[in-house]
Amino acid sequence: MLLLRRSAVGLGGVARWGLRCLCSGDAAGRYRNTVLLPRTDFPMRVNGPNLLEREIQQKCGFDQLYKWQREKKAKKEYCLHDGPPYANGDPHVGHALNKILKDIRNRFEVLRGRQVHYVPGWDCHGLPIELKALGDLGTNELTPLQIRQKAREFAESAISRQRAAFQRWGVMAHWENCYYTFDGKYEAAQLKVFQDMHNKGLIYQDYKPVFWSPSSRTALAEAELEYNPEHVSRALYITFPLLTLPAKLAAKAESWGHVSALIWTTQPWTIPANQAVCYMPKVQYSLVKRADNEQLLLVASERISSLASVLKTNLESLDTFTGSDLEGGVCQHPTIPAKQAPLLPANHVTMTKGTGLVHTAPAHGMEDYGVATHFNLPVECIVDEEGRFTELAGPELQKKSVMTEGNATVISMLQAVGAIVKEEDCVHSYPYDWRTKQPVVIRASKQWFINTASLNDKAKDALKKVRVIPESARSSLLAMLDRRTYWCISRQRSWGVPIPVFYHKETGEPLLNKHSVTHIANVFSEKGSDSWWTEPLETFLTPEVLQKSKAGAVSDYVRGEDVLDIWFDSGASWAAVLPESDPRADSYVEGKDQVGGWFQSSLLTSVAVRNKAPYKTLVVHGFAVSEKGEKMSKSIGNVIDPDVVINGGKDLSVSPPYGADVLRWWVAESNVFSEVQIGPNTLNAAKDSINKLRNTLRFLLGNLQGFDPRSQAVDPKQMHYVDQYMLHVLREFSMKVTDAYSEFDNGRVIRLLQSFITRDLSNFYFSIIKDRLYCDPEDSLGRRSCQTVLEEILDGVSRSIAPVLPHLAEEVYLHAPGHDEGDTLFRSGWIKTSSVWRRPGLEEAVEGACAIRDSFLSSIPGCNAAKYELIISIEPGLFFELIESLQEEPTSTCSQLTELMMTSRTTLTSSLPLDLPSDAVTSTGNFLINLEGGMIREESSYSVAAMPTSLSRCPRCRRYTSDEPDCLCPRCKTVLENAK
Repeated sequence: MLLLRRSAVGLGGVARWGLRCLCSGDAAGRYRNTVLLPRTDFPMRVNGPNLLEREIQQKCGFDQLYKWQREKKAKKEYCLHDGPPYANGDPHVGHALNKILKDIRNRFEVLRGRQVHYVPGWDCHGLPIELKALGDLGTNELTPLQIRQKAREFAESAISRQRAAFQRWGVMAHWENCYYTFDGKYEAAQLKVFQDMHNKGLIYQDYKPVFWSPSSRTALAEAELEYNPEHVSRALYITFPLLTLPAKLAAKAESWGHVSALIWTTQPWTIPANQAVCYMPKVQYSLVKRADNEQLLLVASERISSLASVLKTNLESLDTFTGSDLEGGVCQHPTIPAKQAPLLPANHVTMTKGTGLVHTAPAHGMEDYGVATHFNLPVECIVDEEGRFTELAGPELQKKSVMTEGNATVISMLQAVGAIVKEEDCVHSYPYDWRTKQPVVIRASKQWFINTASLNDKAKDALKKVRVIPESARSSLLAMLDRRTYWCISRQRSWGVPIPVFYHKETGEPLLNKHSVTHIANVFSEKGSDSWWTEPLETFLTPEVLQKSKAGAVSDYVRGEDVLDIWFDSGASWAAVLPESDPRADSYVEGKDQVGGWFQSSLLTSVAVRNKAPYKTLVVHGFAVSEKGEKMSKSIGNVIDPDVVINGGKDLSVSPPYGADVLRWWVAESNVFSEVQIGPNTLNAAKDSINKLRNTLRFLLGNLQGFDPRSQAVDPKQMHYVDQYMLHVLREFSMKVTDAYSEFDNGRVIRLLQSFITRDLSNFYFSIIKDRLYCDPEDSLGRRSCQTVLEEILDGVSRSIAPVLPHLAEEVYLHAPGHDEGDTLFRSGWIKTSSVWRRPGLEEAVEGACAIRDSFLSSIPGCNAAKYELIISIEPGLFFELIESLQEEPTSTCSQLTELMMTSRTTLTSSLPLDLPSDAVTSTGNFLINLEGGMIREESSYSVAAMPTSLSRCPRCRRYTSDEPDCLCPRCKTVLENAK
């Protein structure tokens, strides 16, 4: 079947709402009041959208919708688990993008009859809240309990502001039943996950290097880092003199003389903590001599050329050997005379930068720690919690910041002993604390960890069963999993869920088992986690717990002071929030920053406890940015406040009030899987699009005045063919819209809607039916047939856009015919279509007529089709029979075929007459009929002759169908006679 375009002709689309009476002049004036023009009090534009939307929310029970649908019986449930926004500030457009995107899907599911499970939540713990809560106090002399109280108050205030904004945006939820990570019952569920993972040996305590934020004075997880690509470090090439020659090279090295291993580092402050120099066993190494000073250096062979360029001298290779030949060699530490550094093999050594020999400080590097574990090297941390050297670094360095003056002092010490071969600035990517925006260090400390390496394969297998939208995000998820071999979950702060552990006063051994954690969880569920500080130790270490733990007396133990990483807090939300029957959500919908955050922590905890992902589908959206593509920043001044978008700013001429639906349209229309731009241009475009939509809806409502579909609707089989065809088109449209919503493709919904309105309605159907609507008898079959379809279209369009524009949809529903007072759209279901509407043969007939009309219009460019009459010639066959169904008599001024052609008169024949007038314009074409899946295929040719009509314009309907000037046409004359 060929789907052909439908041209815009005649009176045009709904843009001409201010249409004057179809009669004009003295003759027309007599019939002005007999024409049934559209009438409605539905406004074309809305002034003060804020007030109207609030009225609609109240009148249509927005706040009761979630509760209503939860109480309604439904065959299926749809669960969208809300990723908790952080309770540390005012709502912003990022919140709007995320919450509205979720709400569009939830409202769609409610409309289609599913029971939606959606519990909004907030992430309430963590350092940013703690710091903001304490920021105005100007003192650090607070107890943990006082800090927690201030942080809770701050979080609750932020939650209140955010919740009010979400409600104003029309987000559907039971707002009195949200989840909060500081709630006692939530914390108890979280500890149950912690206990299950500990029982399986996945949680352990260890002394190893972790990312450490001196500015926050706490350990950080990988997900809490952001990398600054413009960080500048002072990079050094440093010599480690060779004290003991490798055994395999001893014979040939007798003549070498004084040789030094050359290393490169961007962190000179770690040199005092050096324990070894590592090489790659299977790589070639060389002894080279500098041309400028004859210094002998040991380096990787493939780095010689680059090093010569850096050092600005020629490097002569004196000998070459395999890395494994370096085994047994020992170097002198450059600044600590009594300390030696063995040459050791390691697979983490790379040849992309540096010298091919790597300085190794086990307490201050992840890979370095692995080498120390394998070769039993000391792991001595020389940096304290504030990022300053400890006494282990020596009196010259003690108490100096390792990132500033301490680093400079180490460089001076190296210069003093002549160990620096080259010093340069190095611009490179470096980890920063995502909260304080300050650089972090790596330092060894005693922390609690999750062994994520043992979960990696299970997590990847679980992800195979998860649908990822867009699919391209899957590789990022897998890459993030590979990067995390362990997860540090302990934090040295007060505001959070305490790690449920006790330590023996003398041995330091932790007391942590299923008996102790279960009891602590019960206490937290009843009294909250503040009880960790308010209750005596006996509340937690009861005689029963001590007995089952085979522990000593209560007095032998002290409480742990660390709290859990907030990613563990939120990552356990599936256990605290999702339905117990199947704690697995249909969808998780969050920004791309959660690929290494909540998506991952939720996956790891769920896989650890129950071997499956907590979600069936992951939707990963982009960030909101300015219209220039810039990240929003207060310093740049490009921040868009959603409250100003809705209510307007101080200067309404610059920042007008758009209302919530404009904000929602912006979300729906955007490609949310990339960066989403917002600004005056996008908002004005959204407002204009909604106004155009209102115009269409107003046209529909205006022509349904006085029509009751419950008693006056026409059966599809009795309708005009073009009306039946429009039901067919509406059914196709509704199915495509349903599919698009199901795919989280709201942009496609908008495109389908706009195409349907412009192409199928304004430029085609509305242009054709206006004469029948305005000039046929009010109760005629033809007019009621048309109104029946208009009501179905109004209903279908309203429901199709309702998930995106709930306020507009309910406003239309308040004006629409066919339902009782108090009914609301969202309580009445999705688009109602019928399989009866699918009429393939009918579709071919109308599409064929459209093809003929296109040929006719292309032959009279710029002319008024209404002033022409047509002779259509089709060779006998199936196509002739289909077109004949639109016009039974040979010639007619009021047939369905004439209506489709929008001409004065149409004649249907099997061949054009030979005596065509001289001013006739002819055109030809072909149309392919394709029915029953290709079983019936027939291509037919047609000819069209168009000539100026000999008929006069009727003063009532303005069609050229009258036999005499200023006289009524037969149709209008009959209408008026019957109206008397």
